Amino acid sequence: MFCTSMTGYVEALTDPSYRGQILMMTYPLIGNYGVCKEDFESDSVKVEGFVVKQLCRKPSNFRSQMTVDELLKAYNVPGIEGVDTRMLTRKIRIYGSMKAAIGFDMDREKLIRMAKEQPSIVDLDLVDKVCVKNPKRIDVKGKYEVVLIDCGVKASIVRQLLKRSINVTLVPYNYPAEKILDMNPDGVFISNGPGDPARVKETIDTIQKLMGKLPMAGICLGHQLIALAFGAKTFKLKFGHHGSNQPTKDLETGRVFISSQNHNFSVDEKTLPKGLEVTQINLNDLTVEGLRHKELPIITVQYHPEAGPGPHDTYFFFDRFVNLLREY
Repeated sequence: MFCTSMTGYVEALTDPSYRGQILMMTYPLIGNYGVCKEDFESDSVKVEGFVVKQLCRKPSNFRSQMTVDELLKAYNVPGIEGVDTRMLTRKIRIYGSMKAAIGFDMDREKLIRMAKEQPSIVDLDLVDKVCVKNPKRIDVKGKYEVVLIDCGVKASIVRQLLKRSINVTLVPYNYPAEKILDMNPDGVFISNGPGDPARVKETIDTIQKLMGKLPMAGICLGHQLIALAFGAKTFKLKFGHHGSNQPTKDLETGRVFISSQNHNFSVDEKTLPKGLEVTQINLNDLTVEGLRHKELPIITVQYHPEAGPGPHDTYFFFDRFVNLLREY
């Protein structure tokens, strides 16, 4: 999978949504500002492999704690440089996402066989590999209590909620709705995560049981799961949206903003039931980028408003969620 961001390789490497994928950066020089653990989006590197054109081995940045090479070695993740990433990007854009393998000093036919034998992302259950195993509460003495259903949450999402005086309790993707209601929260947030949303049936079931009982918001995979819970369908994009320069239009205000995105699936607008309406679209391919319910306190976005990395144009999504908590 290729990512068009010029910076933010640390955030991308540690983003749980990249689990099960080999990540390739389109920008030719990677690593020139090193690696700082404060920029991690999770507790470790989550990609299956890393592909770059040129790797900087002597970063220049006072925050740098290690090189990209040292980071990958620390988590036993393979990487490769000297690759014509422009050629590979063009190939993916023409033929779509494809299986791949990284090898060194190996027989070519064996490598090809390894790639072909890889399971498709639609056949993998990845969420349970990147979420918390037990509830985890983060108390900032805030005004609101929110349960965050962790499907592979990015640390930046949690930080944005905490900044808005929200105490967050993270629960696993398969945490029962009844136990969430027993916590008596002010709202529920469904996170991003990897893989095919249609396979995350436990979270879809939980959302269905919580509909109308609490304000709800979803980002990326969370957006897709909410749509599926209402009976809509999702489909796999040709090569997904990955990068921090995706143009998104708000249909209510007409405003266009640049967003950070990382997803392989999209909600099929033609299957949306009555009550759910599209609020934002992607101007590259007109796919759904935001939803809201006409009667229930539910809002979603497909992109990443927490922008780690990326522009800060869409921080307002978290403010809209706070407004739901206040009004409901």
